[in-house]
Amino acid sequence: MTRGRVTGPAGPNKAAKDRSEGGKRSAMTPESDPGDGPTRDTILRTRRRQSSERTPPARGEMARGAAVIAKALKTLPGSPGVYRMLDRRGDALYVGKAKNLKKRVSSYCHTDRLPHRLQRMVAATVSLEVVTTHTETEALLLESNLIKRLMPRYNVLLRDDKSFPYILIADDHEFPQIVKHRGARTRSGAYFGPFASAGAVNRTVTALEKGFLLRSCSDGVFSARTRPCLMYQIKRCAAPCVGRIGTADYGVLVRQARDFLTGRSHDMQQDLAGAMQEASDRLDFETAAVYRDRIRALTQIQSRQDINLEGLDDADVVAAYQEAGETSIQVFFFRAGRNYGNRAYFPRHDKTLSPEEVLSAFVPQFYENKPVPKTILVSHALNDQNLIAEALSVRADRRIGILKPARGPKRKLVEHALSNARDAMGRRLAESSAQRELLEGLADRLGLDSTPERIEVYDNSHIQGSDPYGAMIVAGPEGFMKNAYRKYRIKEALNPDGGDDYAMMREVMTRRFSRALKEDPERESEQWPGLLLIDGGRGQLSAVREALADLGLSDIAVAGIAKGPERNAGREQIFQPERSQPLLLEPRDPVLYFLQRLRDEAHRFVIGSHRAGRTKSRLQSVLDGVPGIGPKRKKALLHRFGSAQAVARAGLADLESVEGINKVVAKKIYDYFHTDG
Repeated sequence: MTRGRVTGPAGPNKAAKDRSEGGKRSAMTPESDPGDGPTRDTILRTRRRQSSERTPPARGEMARGAAVIAKALKTLPGSPGVYRMLDRRGDALYVGKAKNLKKRVSSYCHTDRLPHRLQRMVAATVSLEVVTTHTETEALLLESNLIKRLMPRYNVLLRDDKSFPYILIADDHEFPQIVKHRGARTRSGAYFGPFASAGAVNRTVTALEKGFLLRSCSDGVFSARTRPCLMYQIKRCAAPCVGRIGTADYGVLVRQARDFLTGRSHDMQQDLAGAMQEASDRLDFETAAVYRDRIRALTQIQSRQDINLEGLDDADVVAAYQEAGETSIQVFFFRAGRNYGNRAYFPRHDKTLSPEEVLSAFVPQFYENKPVPKTILVSHALNDQNLIAEALSVRADRRIGILKPARGPKRKLVEHALSNARDAMGRRLAESSAQRELLEGLADRLGLDSTPERIEVYDNSHIQGSDPYGAMIVAGPEGFMKNAYRKYRIKEALNPDGGDDYAMMREVMTRRFSRALKEDPERESEQWPGLLLIDGGRGQLSAVREALADLGLSDIAVAGIAKGPERNAGREQIFQPERSQPLLLEPRDPVLYFLQRLRDEAHRFVIGSHRAGRTKSRLQSVLDGVPGIGPKRKKALLHRFGSAQAVARAGLADLESVEGINKVVAKKIYDYFHTDG
């Protein structure tokens, strides 16, 4: 690949950095248009932005942007590649791929032929960055990667950071472990999935434990057992840890579990039924009951697979439904002929795009970081469908087929997914309407200039000043925006006599908005709140206002919420700078319930952050002080013994048996925990 960059007269002089900060936007939430979204706390700006979505930009701005593109054309090749339109801050406005870069980019010079969305993009463009590739397929792969990473404003955007859960049957131990797995597949073993939800995986793992008696404990717990655990007592493990089953017999159970998960369940269940009958004929009813319970557990898994299609092996069904300028995409996962569940997505895109266009952008992004099945069934034919299939085949290193079925069982499956997408859209629109009413009610009760599109709620947590954390949660028209949540490890506002809540709040505000000003000094992005809600009373509110005033941000609306008189949790008081007395809402006011829910969510998040930090610091205090223990040896010790406390109790011979721990280091560790004084 080769890279090139052309900068306009008003553009930056240095190369734009690939910024991932754009990925901090709301997770997989639809927005009516890339230009829409949370605004500042004035109704004038909201109306101006909404109006700009329907009208083209000024001709002078378009002319400047077109001049930048025309200048870039002089050096562009006629080969495949990826181009990036950049704004004055160096952020990507749009990422596109082309079979012929020169021909494709030249179309942006004819601004009168472009839709208003692309006219606004051209007007904001001050520089162009280009990467040439060997083939159009390679360009498509690079394009989907860059869109996921840079989150350009004018692309169809899918923010999907949450990985899918899998079932892993590991093979790095004499007695393989069955476990739920997320993330990179670094551990050796057989992976089965993806499953649409953690609940589906947990139910399946539980049933597999009952059906095949495989262990789910860690290697450290396994090696430390001296008698069977509770899992053996409730008939969900064969207890290989204490020799209740041999390696060969356990291997048979592992093989049966793999056969079941790879679709060979019918023959395997027939074998179990035969074994049950044989045990019954011998009058060995206890053994027969074991086989019966195993068959029941496996049948339970199959009974939950409410949609199954004969002859469909590994496939995903992707269906898109549009309404009110938004798109709901439903993805069903089928593996080994079984339905592993479904998940809904709401990508952000321009409201003028068709379902075909949205789906064509969605599919490459969706599989950019996920395994691709053999077949993808779609509700609408994709633009460049053959090219997308070829790109996915390159990524998967095997042939991938994309099909829009016209009739038969596969068509019915797509129609079922489309029905689910329609229902999900209906629920989302209903929820958005209810949420919008609450936001409007909140603006009315607090006397705000406009309805807040983004509310940030802050809270602190500590125990007498130890392990102090601050946290921010975010809510908007679509509900809680969990991808925008942030936690802050308090660094400076520490008091040896206890926690200083006011200083902590000032530090959090300073860190949050200093960074925001650095990234967006003009305050034009979607990351600026319409309302700050503080868990606390007049003192916390004053601390926040002081911090904001120091940064020149006195125009941001701020309110505090505290429990009512006599700490009555049902009569919260609302503090505002302009009110001399706190506001008390009616006990049954929906806005009061809304505020309580916001406060409780912030409290839940900060408590979780504090507990996780406290656990981490305790773990560090136990092992990190041992001389000669670095990250690798620490990991090996925890893997072997299961916990830092178990390391402290371990004998010298046990420590020497850990990989990477020699006799000298083992003696240091032992002496550290066993020397008096």
